[in-house]
Amino acid sequence: MSDALLSLQGVSKSFGHADRRARALLKVVFQGLAPTGKPVVTDIDLMVHRGQSVGIIGSNGAGKSTLLKLITGVLAPTQGSIETHGSTAALLELGAGFDPEYSGLQNLHMNAAFLGLSRSQIAKHLDEIIAFADIGDAIHEPVKHYSSGMVVRLGFAVVAAVKPDLLITDEVLAVGDESFQKKCIRWIEGYLANGGTLLMVSHNMYQVQKLCQRAVWLDGGAIRAEGDVFDVTQRYLAFHERKDSQAQVETRSHGNQAQYALTALMLNGVAEGEAQLGVGDTLEVEISIKSPDGRAPVAMVGIVRADGTPVYGVATDHEGIRLSLDPDGQATVRCTFDHLQLLPGGYQIKAHTLDPEGLRVHDTLERPLTVVGQTRELGTTRLAHRWSQPNPHVGPTTRSPS
Repeated sequence: MSDALLSLQGVSKSFGHADRRARALLKVVFQGLAPTGKPVVTDIDLMVHRGQSVGIIGSNGAGKSTLLKLITGVLAPTQGSIETHGSTAALLELGAGFDPEYSGLQNLHMNAAFLGLSRSQIAKHLDEIIAFADIGDAIHEPVKHYSSGMVVRLGFAVVAAVKPDLLITDEVLAVGDESFQKKCIRWIEGYLANGGTLLMVSHNMYQVQKLCQRAVWLDGGAIRAEGDVFDVTQRYLAFHERKDSQAQVETRSHGNQAQYALTALMLNGVAEGEAQLGVGDTLEVEISIKSPDGRAPVAMVGIVRADGTPVYGVATDHEGIRLSLDPDGQATVRCTFDHLQLLPGGYQIKAHTLDPEGLRVHDTLERPLTVVGQTRELGTTRLAHRWSQPNPHVGPTTRSPS
């Protein structure tokens, strides 16, 4: 028997313009034609097995919330099939499933019953749910008077009591105060440790990395990447860092007019495209320069974060290296970074040429580099470190990066 709680095969969803819907319906009914419209989700294949935790990430408008609505039955797919097994509870839009005219307590009873709890089970868990929600006397007031944070508290408290086989959430942890967010995260961690299954949408990559084993990156309604949570989230963050610094990507400072022109920039022997390394791998930056006057130029290599923050830079004249030219006035030099200790993220490798006096930059080439690895360390560079407790009864606790 398969342990898959959720299976999507070729799932697509399109929305037509309002004035086209009647004609689209007639085509479906009388001509047997597939409905057309603007695609929001396209050809999604996804399998979630019991005990897995999966994060869905992507920019606004990527189709994340639409996908969850398809999975939970709020929307019907235009094409493809969706199968669910076991009990499912979803926390989607704020207030979804709550009647604003009824009190929090009345909504609690209705929501718990809808999620499968019997009257006796609701009575058994009632105090537990109210305590988890922690909204005081507001539990007796109409939900229409609740803040967004109170709505999330009530909805999450019911789900915590139900303990479904599959929990689906859409950015609900972004609402509410910090103490309740921490309470929810602790509950989810316990839920997962006890065999629960999670499918969550979030823009918070730290939470996705903390709670999920796998990640799915949606872009334009389609899956752009799927796999290990660290690999996918780091690729996603690197993409956005580069997107935010478009002006700095693939730019030549003086174009074809450079006197000392860069003719090639190789990263680990590859001349084009994005390079990808793991933390601690070796990076070889090889640059070729054309000198028009027989004089040896200065070469410089720099590393910047994808958002433009400088990380490291070094030049040949700083370290007493003089380039040698071949008979055609060409020089090639390689800078090797053994055991590169950049933390996971998006970076740019910059190569510059300067005149022999090192006074003016003549040419620039850039290449993207993505560093991947399973770590939640912060910043850009891994530094060797050691933790200890000044307690003679407790032995030192150390951690040094490999």
